[in-house]
Amino acid sequence: MTFLMLSYPERVEVFRRAFAHDLPDVPFASDATQVDPQSVRYLMTWAFPDNLAERYPNLEIIFSVGAGIDQVDRTSIPPQAKLVRMIESGLTSLMRDYVVMSVLALHRRLPAYLELQRRHEWVNLEFTWADQRRVSVLGLGELGRASLDALKPFGFQLAGWSRSPKNVEGIRSYHGPEGLRTMLAETDILICLLPLTQETRHILNAELFSQLPRGASLVQVGRGGHMDQEALLAALDTGHLEAAFVDVTDPEPLPADHPLWSHPKVILTPHVAAHTRPDTAAEATIANMRLILAGKEPNGLVDPQRGY
Repeated sequence: MTFLMLSYPERVEVFRRAFAHDLPDVPFASDATQVDPQSVRYLMTWAFPDNLAERYPNLEIIFSVGAGIDQVDRTSIPPQAKLVRMIESGLTSLMRDYVVMSVLALHRRLPAYLELQRRHEWVNLEFTWADQRRVSVLGLGELGRASLDALKPFGFQLAGWSRSPKNVEGIRSYHGPEGLRTMLAETDILICLLPLTQETRHILNAELFSQLPRGASLVQVGRGGHMDQEALLAALDTGHLEAAFVDVTDPEPLPADHPLWSHPKVILTPHVAAHTRPDTAAEATIANMRLILAGKEPNGLVDPQRGY
């Protein structure tokens, strides 16, 4: 019942030590060439090997080393295997920090002031009090809830949307197509933290942007496939959207000549909003392994029907 981890050597060593200390009875390996493929019951990686079913026919659990699972070719997964996405405190805290940074920067109109600085213009722009600023999150999973909790002390009017009804204390919760339309009309800063599925691909499109009030802003920290980048540029150029923080693009890396690099209303970062932290990820994985070995469902288990 081997646990095979395919990842960076530094990350693997953290996991190796954690398994040796906390789960010594579970064989841990990191070199696929040195293990019997028939013995591999658990596989953790980000870049999943081709033909998983043929390579590891006895796989039971496939762990993604990150929160995303859209990189996985579902057709290659053995029918008996379950997919688990990473839920761990280090990744969550990084995303929370990035979202707070972005929202505060947009709230205080940092992109506009950076452009004024480039033009050597000393101008005081109009501002909005925090309790008058409406901040909404697409996606009320672990990352969305953590981000909303971190924004509460600033006094923003907070809202969140999910596909199905969810009750999150201290925020207005919306769900379904009608709920999305209602929330968008009442949003000044929109944060995308959705999983990428067939239903959410290109959800950030011209139609959605048009439903936001004029002068709204965007924080795109979901997945690159969520956004129609040309639609974002058009909405910024017409002034319908005031500014955007963009951390994920399609493709990645973004081509050097892409207009997002130099657009004065865009702050672009190279997919750095969140990363898996090795020590806390190892703790979370060991906790999941204990659940699995006890016959219980792990945290982060992906529903094949929903896709997340």
